[in-house]
Amino acid sequence: MNTSVRIPQGDDTVKVELTVKEAMALAGIKFHNNHNIEISAKKKLNHIIEDHYIEEHRTVN
Repeated sequence: MNTSVRIPQGDDTVKVELTVKEAMALAGIKFHNNHNIEISAKKKLNHIIEDHYIEEHRTVN
């Protein structure tokens, strides 16, 4: 069974500004005393993806 996912404009690039700690947290390093680092990084990624995706849909429609 082929379970490939198709993402429109999936090869486009986006830029996200992360701190070194945020990048490390996304790479899997755990900061046991500060879970907010990972949360902050994920929020930044989600925000830029939503902005990019919404922007693409606005220009198409």
